[in-house]
Order: sequence, then structure tokens, then C-alpha cells
Amino acid sequence: MTVQAFLDARDFLLRHRTDYDTAYRDFAWPVLDAFNWALDYFDPMARGNDQPALWIVDAATGTGDPYSFAQMSERSSRIANWLRSIGVGRGDRILLMLPNRVELWDAMLAAMKLGAIVLPATTQLSPDDVRDRVQIGGATYAIVDENETAKFEQAGLGLEQKIVAGAPRAGWLAMNDGYAASAAFEPDAVTHANDPMLLYFTSGTTSKPKLVEHTHRTYPVGHLSTMYWVGLQPGDIHWNISSPGWAKHAWSCFFAPWNAQACVFAFNYARFEPKVVLDALVKYRVTTLCAPPTVWRMLVQQPLASFDVKLREIVGAGEPLNPEIIERVKKAWNISIRDGYGQTETTCLIGNSPGQPVVAGSMGRPLPGYRIALLDPDGAPVTEGEVALPIGDDVTRPVGLMKGYANNPDATAHAMRDGHYRTSDIAMRRDDGYYVYIGRADDVFKSSDYRLSPFELESVLIEHPAIAEAAVVPSPDPVRLSVPKTFITLRQGYEESPALALEIFRFSREKLAPYKRIRRLQFAELPKTISGKIRRVELRRREIERGDDATARMPGEYWEEDFANELK
Repeated sequence: MTVQAFLDARDFLLRHRTDYDTAYRDFAWPVLDAFNWALDYFDPMARGNDQPALWIVDAATGTGDPYSFAQMSERSSRIANWLRSIGVGRGDRILLMLPNRVELWDAMLAAMKLGAIVLPATTQLSPDDVRDRVQIGGATYAIVDENETAKFEQAGLGLEQKIVAGAPRAGWLAMNDGYAASAAFEPDAVTHANDPMLLYFTSGTTSKPKLVEHTHRTYPVGHLSTMYWVGLQPGDIHWNISSPGWAKHAWSCFFAPWNAQACVFAFNYARFEPKVVLDALVKYRVTTLCAPPTVWRMLVQQPLASFDVKLREIVGAGEPLNPEIIERVKKAWNISIRDGYGQTETTCLIGNSPGQPVVAGSMGRPLPGYRIALLDPDGAPVTEGEVALPIGDDVTRPVGLMKGYANNPDATAHAMRDGHYRTSDIAMRRDDGYYVYIGRADDVFKSSDYRLSPFELESVLIEHPAIAEAAVVPSPDPVRLSVPKTFITLRQGYEESPALALEIFRFSREKLAPYKRIRRLQFAELPKTISGKIRRVELRRREIERGDDATARMPGEYWEEDFANELK
């Protein structure tokens, strides 16, 4: 089928943006054999289109002019021709390490046009990380920001060409030279929808990163579900606060907004300052915003109601949002943050969709094109269990699901077994069809034979005015096997002390059932992945490794029994 099938599917979702029942019931993924999103959709859509496609603003200077769709099409065709002239061909792998600068979008589009495969990489990687990604990912080309080239100077990387975006560097080809190439691009062959397009390293919250393979079908077409969840419309100015190199950046800084013909807005700052971000929302008239929970937790500490935002849709992703945050924003702006759920391996699977009731604390309902199952460890359907996608012979495989883990058939087989793709996330399905996130399968634990969800306890804890972030893990206990322990970082203006620990224990007792209440706490910085997700697996390991001296207090640690008299 032609690109028209893609356009029909997109237009159907745009028409039924707020009509969830119709969208979910009647949507069908387009069947595409030969398909190249950049050539078959983006270039024709961009021809003569002077509407803004990309707007990058420097926070320090306030400067930055939008690039139109027509400009992005032309720029990327020039880069595609230039890359081909230096040897990049179909199937070649390009490591892309760029911040939010226009060359990032140029390179992504150009690689797609060529049929090359992109390995996005965050600029936060160390030289050792770079070596691992080049070697594991099999990259033979690298396009790198001018400030990151030193990480690539080590011997043995095996790169055929190194390309620098920005100021020239000795021994590097200058990407700026590519803009002198011809703007007329002709592909050397047909791109098949199942051809590989992107290789993403997972963020590794519980294990070492794996290499997720997405195709010209799974991400460009699959992100129709993400477009629907965000509620994007043509002409929107969409800001997704996410760092390049991670899947969420492609979700909402590339495919979802451009599928809707919305403008991608990026705001480059050296340091995140909530007030500056809120001022930018107002000044640049942003209409749709996606931000992770960490950002929302900082924004709500500002007087939100004093900022005259023009936002129509606001969403959160990356980790579940705590209901308390949703309520604060709703009170200030009369808009509900709509939570959504997906993975690097997928597009958005579940979400609170626009125009529908938002259930605080819920991920939402299955999005158009996705059927959701909850399975117990034996693979039987349950109302609380592992989130899974049916992929058997008798069902339509969701287009947004990855092809598999590249060069890792064992990991692919384990994730896609017995007719389902298994996410390793645990959720509960409510009677109204909304799903509630419980936690990673490795995060949920038992205490005195009660099954506890870290996320549920953390959601309560951050309601305390002193707590900025909390991570709950099991701490070994000779009687109960384990008890809930929270690691806490404090909001600005608060300092750790025995008095504050006692206050938090009292708060826990007031808000949580006796079997759920926090028994131990420790004031400490939370270990995180490069993408900013809390590494609970590391905190669990710390507790396990306490060994025979488990009763000794760690720095900044307090137990309930330390306050036996006060808590009577």
C-alpha cells in the first residue's frame, strides 16, 4: 500500500482526537510494504510548506528563529547527498551524539532518506560509554557535537569517518560542508517498512542496557499512538523536555509532532531553572507540553497560577506521576496532566487521552492500535500482573513494537514468548478499564507476606512538604523478611535531622496502612541512570550487602524503633 494508508490512519486519529471510544474501536494500523517516512511522508508534506517545523531557542540570549518544514526537507536532502558522497550507504550505522541543535534533526532525516541506521547517544556519555556503544552498536560513522569530540579520540573505535557539527576539529569532517551539496535527493533503492532505522540503548534501570531495534514502520508509524495521546494538532507549538539520545526525544521531539504537522520547540539552557522554563512557556506561547515527573516536581514549587500559559494539553511520561502533582497543576491552570506509559521498545501503549476523564494515579487506557494483557508468572490472564502485548499468530502485532533486541536472540525470545511481548512492568486494571502502575517486576517486594508497590508508597511520601524525591526498596528484617525503607532527597530549604526523620515517620503512619508504612529511612542522593530514572536496583543491592552488620545505622539513616517513645 502507498503512503495514503499512513495519511488516512493519521487523519482518522486527528478527527477523533477527543473521541476515545471511536478511535480505539475503529483505528487500524496502516499496512505498508515499501515505506520511508522521510521521503514518502515528510518531503511531500514539506514541499512549499512555510509553517514552522522546528524552533530552537537559546535560554541565555532568547534568540532562535524557526525553521520551516520546507527548510528542513531541503537541509536534510543536502546532508543526505553529502553523507552518501563520503561513503555512507544503506544499512550503515551512524552514532549520533548531538544536543538540541538543528543538525540533529537534519542528520536524522538524512539518515532515513539514505536507509542508514542511527544509534542516538546522549552527550552525557563518558569516553568508556562511547567505546561500548560504538563497539556493541557496530557504528562505522559518528556525527558529534563540537564539544564532545574528545570522547572519540581514543584508539580502536574503528570508525570510518568522524563528523563534527559546529566548529571544525582537526581530523574530523565538518558537517557544515554538507549544506553545499545538492538539495535534489534521489534514493538508490526502495526502503522497505521493515528495514532497520534506529538502534536504541535501553536506560538500564534493572540490568545492563540492551540494543532495541526499530524499523521504518515501528517508530514513524507506531508513533501515531503517541501523537494521539499527547493530543497534538497541526500548528501546535510542542515542547518536550527531554534530552537527545533517549527514545522519549524521538517520541515527542520528532515523530509524534511532525506526524501531526506541529512545530517542535526546544529551549536550550545550561541549568534547569523552573521559573525560566515557566517564563518560556508564556513567552513562546507553547500549546502542548510533555515533561518527566522530575521536572513537574520542580515546576509545582513555583506559583504556577501567576504564569499566563497558553497550554491546551500537558502530559507526563518516563515514570508515573504522583496524584499530588497532578492536583497542584490542575488547581493552578485548570488543566490536568495526562499520564502515559510506554517503553524504549514501544511507542505509547497506554494513556489518559485528551477530552476524557483523567484518573489521578492511573496510566490511562490502552491507546488506539494496542491491545493490553495482564499476565501472572505462568502466563495466565489476571487483573493485576505483568503488562504484555498479544503478538501471536491470531492477533495483529502492534506496529509500535520493536523488531527485537539487535544481535541478542535470547533476550528477544525471552521478551517475546508464548504469544506475548512482556514489558517487565506490573500494573492493575480497574473495573473502569483504566490501568494503574504498580512497579517494575524487579521492584515490587513482599513484607510480612504483603505485596508492596514502591510507587504507591513513594506517591504518598512526596506529599510531605520536605520531600523532593523518594525511592522505596526492601530492607532485610529478621522477622518480616523485609520492611519498606525509603531513600529521600529534600527540597530546598530543608535539612536532614532526627526531628525531620521523626516527622516523616509520623506522616507515614498517618497516610499509610500499618503494613505499608515506612519502617526505615535514609537521607541520601538517589542514584539514577543517565536518562534520569531512579536506579532502585542499586539501592536494593546496598541493603542486601549490609550483611551481618545490618542493624548498624548508615549515615543519615533512621529506623522507626529509634523513636519508640515519641511514636507511642
